[in-house]
Amino acid sequence: ALARYLIKCIYGKSLRTPKEPRNKVTVVLGAQWGDEGKGKVVDLLAMDADLVCRCQGGNNAGHTVVVDSVEYDFHLLPSGVLNKKAVSFIGNGVVIHLPGLFEEAEKNLQKGKGLEGWEERLKISDRAHIVFNFHQAVDGIQEQQRQLQAGKNLGTTKKGIGPAYSSKAARNGLRVCDLVSDFTVFEEKFRVLAEHFLTMYPNLNVDIDNELQQLKEYAERLRPLVTDGVYFMHKALTGHSKKILVEGANAALLDIDFGTYPFVTSSNCTVGGVCTGLGVPPSYVGRVYGVVKAYTTRVGVGAFPTEQDNEVGNLLQSRGREFGVTTDRQRRCGWLDLILVRYAHMVNGFTAIALTKLDILDTLSEIKVGVAYSVDDEPLPSFPANMDVLTRVSVKYETLPGWCCSTEDVRCFEELPPQAQSYIRFIEDFLQVPVKWVGVGKSRESMIKLF
Repeated sequence: ALARYLIKCIYGKSLRTPKEPRNKVTVVLGAQWGDEGKGKVVDLLAMDADLVCRCQGGNNAGHTVVVDSVEYDFHLLPSGVLNKKAVSFIGNGVVIHLPGLFEEAEKNLQKGKGLEGWEERLKISDRAHIVFNFHQAVDGIQEQQRQLQAGKNLGTTKKGIGPAYSSKAARNGLRVCDLVSDFTVFEEKFRVLAEHFLTMYPNLNVDIDNELQQLKEYAERLRPLVTDGVYFMHKALTGHSKKILVEGANAALLDIDFGTYPFVTSSNCTVGGVCTGLGVPPSYVGRVYGVVKAYTTRVGVGAFPTEQDNEVGNLLQSRGREFGVTTDRQRRCGWLDLILVRYAHMVNGFTAIALTKLDILDTLSEIKVGVAYSVDDEPLPSFPANMDVLTRVSVKYETLPGWCCSTEDVRCFEELPPQAQSYIRFIEDFLQVPVKWVGVGKSRESMIKLF
């Protein structure tokens, strides 16, 4: 009896002693409106990662990674799939267009050897929702309707992301686990969902039988990749030592809750999306790196306080080759907006910053940085939720000297021009967050590590 009592006491005490998680996830997130160069940072960190995850969004995201002079474009696949020693994981928070997934893989396979054997190192959560062709068609119709009714669309990628998340929220969506189970049951549910959209949009062009045949074929290719995502992540987090990387898609100011609503995406692309999109407990979130472009860009419509619709904006656009990876749309360009980045830090709690595309500023004699907002001469204490207010803000700028020389061949912080170093320090001081990397080119080798 005494022995049982002692065992009970020891066992109970060990359970009640707080345990530090064995493996924490490192997260890379966009801190502006997307297109910050997250893929390059992820690629850098993925070189020695064991597991690289996507937690939200769909093929509306676009990441470009340059390896061995080959430029790969990713939309659904995690950029870490280029690391042949790592497993890539698409979590339950992602919405997957299956034709898009396999087409993306085929296109990248034709570019170089980086993607060879990708199916052997990719896992997909059985709880991830599926984007169907009619979701994409509905996306286009909705954009047309917004244009006709209000003269203003949202500027979506028309990849079906919003309608797919709407199906998820309406609880009539279909998941990967449905597709790889009994196809007869799946077909019945699919027809009901398709009819639902046909009722709402009578002009919708849907070939139900053809898409079902396609999906039946994809189901066979998909089946070996599908896993119980919650159990998969739990094993990774609590098993032997692993480096786990989470690749955020889109960015903080496109978040459905915290972004510049309604000109946002349909998922949570801030740090909370990591927990809900992968099944990761908050205590397992470790370092959170915010990726910040050295200036600001935005695709599509919506308020943009520091936009430069002038020679400066044109120069940033041309030097930065600012065209969307997913849509090929020209990006709007402007000065770095630190009020916006500070707001992203409030939501995400960045451990450090990766500052990208500093070299694009090389030819400017002076560089402006947005440091405060006001409306009708009244200072705004924080980033406004109301877009009507944001469109009316006046921006207070700090003007810093440019360096007027190339930084493209620089590979350490000390070699940067003093003015470029001052620009970086100014950003750190304003945000009270350290800059860990500075990007001065397209390749992973051009990312200068500061500490």
